[in-house]
Amino acid sequence: MMLEVKDLNVYYDAIHAIKDVSFHVDEGEIVSLIGANGAGKTTILQTISRLLAAKSGTINFLGHDLRKTEAHKIVQLGLAQVPEGRRIFADLSVMENIEMGAYIRKDKENLARDIENIFQRFPRLKERKSQMAGTLSGGEQQMLAMGRALMSNPKMLLLDEPSMGLAPILVDEIFSIIRDVNAAGVTVLLVEQNATKALSLANRAYVLETGKIVKEGRGSDLLNDDAVRSAYLGN
Repeated sequence: MMLEVKDLNVYYDAIHAIKDVSFHVDEGEIVSLIGANGAGKTTILQTISRLLAAKSGTINFLGHDLRKTEAHKIVQLGLAQVPEGRRIFADLSVMENIEMGAYIRKDKENLARDIENIFQRFPRLKERKSQMAGTLSGGEQQMLAMGRALMSNPKMLLLDEPSMGLAPILVDEIFSIIRDVNAAGVTVLLVEQNATKALSLANRAYVLETGKIVKEGRGSDLLNDDAVRSAYLGN
């Protein structure tokens, strides 16, 4: 087990946003969290990465208690997040954004090799490496956000709504890249509103409703679950 979340409770002032949520992610898996807008998916990711504080519960990553770990140190443990909305550095070049992803690394002699690996995975970024990141298309910005996160050599990647705002052909490309990244050895926790894509990709998945996990199972099983299909897949 790489990540274990137990009995997690998160509040926004008086609003109880996450209610006794428990789940786990095993090494090598792709695990998806699906649910409607406002269900609490992003809140869970932000709490794992310490951008939000939990009221109670435990978050254990590779034996480390993340609730006692400062946010800026979590990436050093091997956990990297690709945030909702990309959050690239718009006024820096593509190359500068990628280099920013390696800011914690001490093995500077390997950076050139890893940058080239990122460019092999995302050829369009290589073509635009001197371009200001804010001028990229939405799909290219998503690739850049993923490439930036991968430069930290994470053991686990937290992906928050990677398909948001993208054309269907780009959604297919992004999900193909996620599959390849996982096959290369990176465990993935995926938050995604496109339930069909998320469940098709996931080894296992959890369904969130108003801050609670109401269903869990293999991605393929949930994809064919009548209640899930009715609520999230449009049929």
